[in-house]
Parts: sequence; structure tokens; C-alpha cells
Amino acid sequence: MIRGTRTNLKGGPVAAPSVIETLAPRTGAAIGLVLLGFVALTLMDALAKLLGERGYDPLLVVWARFAINAGFVTVLYARSLPRHLQSYHPRAQIMRSLAQLAAIASFFFALRYATLAQATALGDLNPVLVTLGAALFLGERLGIHRIFGIVAAFGGALIILRPGFGDVSPGASLALVAAASFAAGMLLTRHVRRDSNATSQIWAAYIGTAVSSLALPFVWQPIALADLWIFGLLGLAGTVSQALLIRAYALAEAGVLAPFGYSGLIFASLWGVILFGQWPDLWTILGALVIVGAGLYVWSRERASSARRTDPEAR
Repeated sequence: MIRGTRTNLKGGPVAAPSVIETLAPRTGAAIGLVLLGFVALTLMDALAKLLGERGYDPLLVVWARFAINAGFVTVLYARSLPRHLQSYHPRAQIMRSLAQLAAIASFFFALRYATLAQATALGDLNPVLVTLGAALFLGERLGIHRIFGIVAAFGGALIILRPGFGDVSPGASLALVAAASFAAGMLLTRHVRRDSNATSQIWAAYIGTAVSSLALPFVWQPIALADLWIFGLLGLAGTVSQALLIRAYALAEAGVLAPFGYSGLIFASLWGVILFGQWPDLWTILGALVIVGAGLYVWSRERASSARRTDPEAR
């Protein structure tokens, strides 16, 4: 542990706070924000499933999610909106926004057929898909540990899907599409680094609203007054989760926070029990454990590799 020195009142040297000690409060706050972010994100998914069970078309729910999100960011950034609408990477922002729209739409449709826990477990493939996509499309190194993590994660997905023991449900297939779309959006995020977080939020909200509005004439139905609060809370949860996660990743390294993303499976399972009385079955639990374990394994190897590169004494 590297420390500096400073002088106390008596003139003697006093050890300065270490880098770890200085960053620890920020990292702790970031972890808390990530956990709260996934509470909000899985609540949004649970409310989408609830609206689906009340007879609302998933495309209508998708439109409401983006329209309410657009309203929030417009009010939030009203004074600086023209500046934030300017992007250094307009094409990448459009593709990223469409990928996010595809991920949310696929996941909301998946919730028609799958339990919240099953869909979320399959959605947790996205970190490993990002690793694979980075190797295929961005030229990043794909070592033996990453390959093992990818194979293990797909093995976990097969445990959940159980091919050969019955037909693969549409919900499982759509959850996999959502995971792939989300991973594509994450990869595209690397191309918009010069844009501010506000710019990315605004583009995603506006493009998602514009595109989903095209389907609105075909899926529109009167919204019951008793359900308005669900739509409002869904849009608010989506906006809050996005803001919390962006803030968390500004406070701490992504590698430190990555494992806490799997907390979404726990929160999704809790919402499933509370709102729908749906307990995850044994196969879903086993498959989820394999997927989470694969993700944590890749993360731990990356952290160890990074430590060896930055600390000569660790080699």
C-alpha cells in the first residue's frame, strides 16, 4: 500500500491516507447506487409484466416507458437541452438507442411467456456476450479464461432452457434476444464516449419514443384510471435506474461494480414472489448460478490480470 507523508503539529511525519482509503467511501457509495439502480430496474420490468397481465400490449408499455422517460429528461435538462442534443457520434447514438429499444421491447414481450426470474437469468448473459462481441467486432483479446467464461455462461443458459426436455418457450428466446440487443448497445456505447451522459440519455429517450410511436396506432387502447399510477411508476423507475447507474459508474471503476449487476436476479426474483407469487424453479436457480459464476470468474481474472499489468511487484 503506497502512502505519502505529511507533518503533524509536533513536526513529526504522519502517514497520508492511502489511495484505497481515499477512494473507499466513493466506491462504497457507488456500490450502494448500483444496488438501488437494479432495484429500480427490476421494478420497471415487474411493472411491465403486471401491465401485460392486465391486458396491455407490450408495445404500448414500451411506448409509455420511453415517452415518460422523455418527459423526465426534457424537464431535467430544459435549460441545456439544445447543447445536449448535439452529438459527436450521431450515427452511433442512433444505433445505440435502437439497440436499447430492441432490448426493452424484447424483454417486455418475453415477460408474457416467462417468469420474471427466468427472463432476468437469461438476460444476465449480456456481460459475457459483451466480452464475446468485443473480441469479434472490436478486436479485443479473447484468452482462455474469457473463452471458458463464455462457454460456461451458455451452459447455464442451456440449463434454464432445457432443450430436449420440451419446446424452448418464446419467452426464453425473446429474453436471449434482449440480452444480445443489450450487449450490442453496450458495445456501441464505447463509440459515444465524447458525448455526455445527458446526451446519451436524451437521444435514447427521444429515439425510443419516436420509433415506438410508429406502432401506437395499431396497439393503442384506453388506459384505465386505476392503472395510470403503474404506467407512471414504470417510467419513473426506468428513469431513476438509468440515472443511478450512470452516477455509480462515474464514482467507481466498472470492474469493481460489475459483479453487483447480478443482484438484479435477486431483486427480480423478489418482485416475482411479491407481485405474482412466482418462485424460481430449480433449473432456473441452477442455470442462474452457472451464469453468475461464469461472469464473476471472467471478472476476477480480468481484475487479476489488470493488477499484474499495473503493479510490477505482483508479477
